[in-house]
Amino acid sequence: MAEAEALASIEDFAEVAAGPERGLWSDAFRRLIRNRLAMAGLIVLSVLAVLAIAGNTIDWVQRYDPTFQDYSVVKTGPSWDHFFGTDNLGRDNWARVLEGLLISLQVGFGVQAVVVTIGILVGGTAALTGRLGDNILMRLTDLTYAFPDLLFIILMRSVLFGRDWPIIGNERILVIFAISFVSWTTVARLVRGQMLSLAERDYVIAARALGSTRVRVVFQHMLPNTLSPVIVAVTFGIPIAIFAEAVLAFIGFGLPPPTASLGTLVNTGYQYIIETEWMLVFPACAIALLMLCFTFIGDGLRDALDPRWR
Repeated sequence: MAEAEALASIEDFAEVAAGPERGLWSDAFRRLIRNRLAMAGLIVLSVLAVLAIAGNTIDWVQRYDPTFQDYSVVKTGPSWDHFFGTDNLGRDNWARVLEGLLISLQVGFGVQAVVVTIGILVGGTAALTGRLGDNILMRLTDLTYAFPDLLFIILMRSVLFGRDWPIIGNERILVIFAISFVSWTTVARLVRGQMLSLAERDYVIAARALGSTRVRVVFQHMLPNTLSPVIVAVTFGIPIAIFAEAVLAFIGFGLPPPTASLGTLVNTGYQYIIETEWMLVFPACAIALLMLCFTFIGDGLRDALDPRWR
């Protein structure tokens, strides 16, 4: 049995060695699609995203206006007319959960877009500007990291909300910026560490010796090689942002009513958990599914992009 396994391993190695050389990204993609949990998470996430988008753009998917109050069906259970039942004001929970899913996805991806932008700028600048710039930017990063996240988010939310912002006046965008202010430190440290390490690599030194400009070395040789850990960090950061938005809404500092954030739905369902448990179960399951999907995808990307698994 051991000899057969050894022979199979030798044959697999010979097949790989004889085949064409694959790059990091193509090799990572092949390993990712072989990860069943990651693929299951991606499929479920795609279904949730399609439902969230379609539920807020196509009437027959949404079925009801999430803010419409029908007092003849207050706190009715799940049925064919109302898939997830109705809440204490007669609003359709199916439509409200779909709206909450879309808000969570917008916040999750929006926060990470801001985080990547700030993190790359701060981390890259710290790594390339010398000791003085590095110390200033890293102490700023440490100060932001040391501040309690939830308290800082609530503070930023209080500062941003209630003001007439000419460009970012949308409340969802303000929530995204409030959460982003405490979430960029991880990416900044990661980018700084990667660039400091890459600056001593042979191919970077060779590029400089051949006369490449500093900008070309950074964007052509250093920045692309920092993307693997950044992609993994962003994938794990999306569920953290989703959970942060849900917590803000649960404690009353999220999007104002009648916006159907999942955290708001969980808070409302918790108040009526004894008589209408479906008001709590469905939005809580939506949050759990979102976070579980991104966790599976993040684990798959981490394994696929790790060169030690090649």
